[in-house]
Amino acid sequence: MNAFASHPDLAVRTLGGSVIAASDESFEEKENLLNPWAPAFRPGTFGAKGQEYDGWETARRRPGENGELGHDWAIVRLGLPGVIHGVVIDTAWFKGNFPPRASVEAYGADGHPSPAELAGADWIEIVPMSPLKGDTAHAFTVDAARRFTHVRLNIFPDGGVARLRVHGEVVPDPRLLTGLTTDLAALENGARVIGCSDMFYSSPDHMLFPGLGRDQSEGWETARRREPGNDWAIVRLAAPGVIRLAEFDTTHLKFNAPGHVSLSGIDARTGDLDDPDGWHELLGRTRIQPDGRHRFRLDGTREVTHVRLDIFPDGGLSRLRLLGDISPDGERLLQDRWTRLTTGLIPDHTTGLTTG
Repeated sequence: MNAFASHPDLAVRTLGGSVIAASDESFEEKENLLNPWAPAFRPGTFGAKGQEYDGWETARRRPGENGELGHDWAIVRLGLPGVIHGVVIDTAWFKGNFPPRASVEAYGADGHPSPAELAGADWIEIVPMSPLKGDTAHAFTVDAARRFTHVRLNIFPDGGVARLRVHGEVVPDPRLLTGLTTDLAALENGARVIGCSDMFYSSPDHMLFPGLGRDQSEGWETARRREPGNDWAIVRLAAPGVIRLAEFDTTHLKFNAPGHVSLSGIDARTGDLDDPDGWHELLGRTRIQPDGRHRFRLDGTREVTHVRLDIFPDGGLSRLRLLGDISPDGERLLQDRWTRLTTGLIPDHTTGLTTG
């Protein structure tokens, strides 16, 4: 497993990703590139355009009058803008119709540019032109310390790609968070699960996804616990802040929801995550019910950077929401990161200026 695969897929459709333009989609639609499930294939399923594939497939290119062959491309708007650490170009099931080469470019936009405006953007190559094989997931590590909002997949000259995965760290726009009540545990705001006791059925990061889970698979679920103790997960918040309301959503978990939950917090700038005595109680052990949403107001007096969710004894949660206020120091940290990753300037707090 590639190290970057532990980061969320910033482009997947369930996190808001969209293929906003493509040069061609004669055989299969461009939107298939971002499907969250593994590519599937059923032989002998022929439609009006030929064998059906779970991916994006373009027509066969022919040289033009000037002899140029050209190439196909697809532009993806990331659902969660951020720093890209790795890209996967998956040609699953495309065995005689895959592109022999591909490259990936990225761009960081402010606002909501149209495909026409992006066509003339100053794209940065993050994956150079590389050879591809059929029916293979190709992983490429990316080293580009910048915030990107869009990627462009180029295939040479044509063919089919099942999936494009763009793994990285979320970098939220501080202008949309500061001064407002914020979900400090939302993945789209930069929160992450950094540790858990068990992820047998699904990743605990699913609890932090936007929207409501469509079924049981879109949450966090542990194996059945056969030994003493309980399951848990530690969430690094989007920014230091004060939590005022906690929501535990067990929707779709009808026979495998936890019986009880509790929540504790710590300020990792002054405490040690590995020190049990450094954590303080935010919500004591509290009973919850299956297949429902549970909201609890907290006293909201202490600033925290991380929370520990304990579920008793095991089970799953569809979503975890922690609504509160980002602290002044948290706002400064968000703004500093934004400035560094969008402009390349390093804030200098002794002069109030920025330096390269």
